[in-house]
Amino acid sequence: MSAITASMVAALRAKTDAPMMECKKALTEAAGDMDKAEELLRVKLGTKAGKAADRITAEGVVAAAVEGNTGALVEVNCETDFVSKNDDFLAFTNAVAKLVAEKNPADVAAIGAYELSQAGFGPTVEDVRKGLIGKIGENMSIRRFKRYSGGGQLASYLHGTRIGVLVEFTGDAVAAKDVAMHIAAMKPVSLSSADVPAELIEKERAVAAGKAAEDAKAAEAAGKPAQSADIVTKRIEGSVQKYLKEVSLHNQVFVKAADGKATVEQHLKGVKTEVKGFTLYVVGEGIEKKVDDFAAEVAAQVAAAKGA
Repeated sequence: MSAITASMVAALRAKTDAPMMECKKALTEAAGDMDKAEELLRVKLGTKAGKAADRITAEGVVAAAVEGNTGALVEVNCETDFVSKNDDFLAFTNAVAKLVAEKNPADVAAIGAYELSQAGFGPTVEDVRKGLIGKIGENMSIRRFKRYSGGGQLASYLHGTRIGVLVEFTGDAVAAKDVAMHIAAMKPVSLSSADVPAELIEKERAVAAGKAAEDAKAAEAAGKPAQSADIVTKRIEGSVQKYLKEVSLHNQVFVKAADGKATVEQHLKGVKTEVKGFTLYVVGEGIEKKVDDFAAEVAAQVAAAKGA
């Protein structure tokens, strides 16, 4: 089993918001597997452990470019928040978004070969990227992009430079913009519950099953009668259905609903608007930021000094 370091505990706490000792126990039980430890925390502590899962774990910028019915959303990463505010870096990110919308690159790797003249850094995107690295002294990379050109209307929303949304729709542009803002705030993973990825559903089912098992142990310890298998199954499936409603755009309560109850789907029907698809980028989402284990580093330096 791999050693559980202070940096691992700190990283799991930053990701889940769970107590430090609970994080250490989960990592120990999971033999150092971060994903498994996060799942164990959700089982033991309920959904609280996953509340901070969307916290920013790397630096960079999200930019959008829309021209008529063609548009793109891109994320470009850097090492520090300071560089994410650099004018040259911001200009580079915006230029890449515009280029992706215009040129339709096959993938991220293909972007580097396109022409992009910026402040004398060079003729291609890759030349400009390398030039900026040399000037600023920090690594940067184009992480991902999504391009739309299917003929539908497009609405974009940027929450600062760290959260970006691009919505494809038909109907009212104001309504689509409002929904883009809703997506930035509520972070749905799919358009409808039927579109939620199977792996996310199974993970949620496993968490619900684990929580049911924990509840059963607690009931047994308290001398309470065990629930029937049928009731337990219904509880688990009920948790899954609740999750599907929480993470699918159509089923979420619209953040600007006048009555505080209308779902996004109901609101869109009321304004005769249809959202065909959307893309949401949160800077650094899914990237594990390196956390230095200073205690271990100091100990290693002391040991080296003694050895010398």
